[in-house]
Amino acid sequence: MMKSKIKKEFLESAEVKRLFVEESADLIAQTTERIIAALKQGRKILLFGNGGSATDASHLASELVNRYTKNRQALPAIALTTDSSVITSIGNDSDFSEIFARQIEALGQKGDIAIAISTSGKSPNVLKAVETARAIGMATIGFTGGDGGPLAKRVEHAFIVPSKVTARIQETHITLGHVICGLVEEAFTEQP
Repeated sequence: MMKSKIKKEFLESAEVKRLFVEESADLIAQTTERIIAALKQGRKILLFGNGGSATDASHLASELVNRYTKNRQALPAIALTTDSSVITSIGNDSDFSEIFARQIEALGQKGDIAIAISTSGKSPNVLKAVETARAIGMATIGFTGGDGGPLAKRVEHAFIVPSKVTARIQETHITLGHVICGLVEEAFTEQP
């Protein structure tokens, strides 16, 4: 019984990823080229999301700043999910819906990249941050799932995982992030 449930989970995850890449491979390539171009122009990437998506934002920022699989120059990426003093002061003094938007206002510049991660595409603080990023002139990328929610309509590049299961969406988001990190890293790794 347990073994069949284990196999079912892995097979569902693989199938969601298969469907996602069939629909999104071209968009992944186009978006990654835009990220590479921005980084080569001295721009930075700001990533944000809630819960598991906050962890994904932090995880991907660390892979860009430090390394994914190769030694290369550090790349400017900031997870807006990690500074508890900033997050709690904004949440306390203003509103939780402002925690990412206020940081984008402080750190974002025209030409930077905002990567918004929300499995439902409905998180008010993520949506508000995207609005702020767009107003500044940042490129906006959304990682979401299901029907994409409002997030898919508000970003320039929307990656919608074809599932309503949060775990399957998150598993695909981190794979998407890893693929982007790997392609970006190749562009910044000196060839012999």
